[in-house]
Amino acid sequence: MVKQKPPVQKNETIELTFEDLTHEGDGVGKVNGYPLFVPYALPGEKAKVKVIKVKKNFAFGKLLEIENVSAERVEPPCDVYIQCGGCQLQHMSYGLQLDMKQSQVKNALRKIGHIEDIPVHPTIGMDDPWRYRNKVQIPVGYRDGELITGFYRKRSHEIIEGMDRCVITAEINDRMVEAVRRMADRLGITAYDEKAHKGILRHIMVRTGEQTGETMIVIVTRTEQLPHEEELVKELHETYPQIKSIVQNVNKEKTNVILGKKTKVLWGEEYIYDTIGDIKFAISAKSFYQVNPPQTKRLYDKALEYANLTGKETVIDAYCGIGTISLSLAQKAKKVYGVEIVPDAISDAKKNAKINHIENTEFYVGEAEKIMPWWTAQGLRPDVIVVDPPRKGCDEALLEAMLTMKPDRIVYVSCNPSTLARDLRILEEGGYETKQVQPVDMFPQTNHIECVALIELKL
Repeated sequence: MVKQKPPVQKNETIELTFEDLTHEGDGVGKVNGYPLFVPYALPGEKAKVKVIKVKKNFAFGKLLEIENVSAERVEPPCDVYIQCGGCQLQHMSYGLQLDMKQSQVKNALRKIGHIEDIPVHPTIGMDDPWRYRNKVQIPVGYRDGELITGFYRKRSHEIIEGMDRCVITAEINDRMVEAVRRMADRLGITAYDEKAHKGILRHIMVRTGEQTGETMIVIVTRTEQLPHEEELVKELHETYPQIKSIVQNVNKEKTNVILGKKTKVLWGEEYIYDTIGDIKFAISAKSFYQVNPPQTKRLYDKALEYANLTGKETVIDAYCGIGTISLSLAQKAKKVYGVEIVPDAISDAKKNAKINHIENTEFYVGEAEKIMPWWTAQGLRPDVIVVDPPRKGCDEALLEAMLTMKPDRIVYVSCNPSTLARDLRILEEGGYETKQVQPVDMFPQTNHIECVALIELKL
């Protein structure tokens, strides 16, 4: 059998018409049925493309010149959009972004989960899809003898020059990073050099309560000692009254992980506060807290709707984190059990329940796939299970535990359509039926999509 060669060659320049988008937002065009994936190209566009990598069944290309410009193409407002890579979709209209994300969920369900005839609703978007992130973590470096801050260039650890704002981050966070950088530079606090593992200031992290306006500054250092600490702290909190907490995190390791094990409050409170709906949350330097609270509210409202609680139900919230979903559920349920593997998160969950005077929750540290069989042995049978796993999806043992418990409904909150589809297939084969899926755009301008799926026990 003659091996068929791809119809394009590396470094060849071709003319290509784009007909679709990948789940990462790249344009897809075909040469005699052979697909080429090209970043920043849009469906309906015709362009000159340079072929940069050729595989057996597909190739990658670089956009050179657009001949037919799509009506959905917009000018990215970020000056370093192409270099940064933190956002992938700024070149397309927000309407197209929402459509693309709905299609991404539909395609994953069909191709991976073999689930087709269910409603995948239009993506719930934002009225203003900019400046939504309440947290920023910025590396610090040197250039021409001065401290600089900015995100890393795509696929590198080189800080992008001239980056003084991020259009998806709350404006106050930009201002706080710049203030810390400027003061630290004047005080002679040195930047961390990751190659030599020397210097002091590694990262500047800022967290802001979207509803409260409270701000926390986290100064990440390689050393326990922060030179000119008193001067820096005094100038920061006297200049910016919205700052409620200034924290030092010490990371002595030679690692890409941003935060180290030791955290100490330099000034103010250990926590700042924010609200999602009518529930108040305490946020520490290390707390996991959703970066887009308005969309989190929409996501959790949909999860609550799918849970369909009447006040009589027992609910398990697996992967409960700091209790954000658990506490929403507790307002409508008889009892909520939360389980999470991170001890600090469970401490925060208990604290958040106390702050909100919610008494019908119990939180446990451990792996949900191990604790849930123990609950089953104790005779606990939940009416509803809510899962919100990491990108890798649910552990197989957790899926088995849910099938053993046989709740009436499972509400699956997912940040990865592919693993959602895989897990839904397992649940469907175990006697459940997927009823509907609602995508929610938690991260506008990026290719990430969250969604909520309603799964019911077949009668």
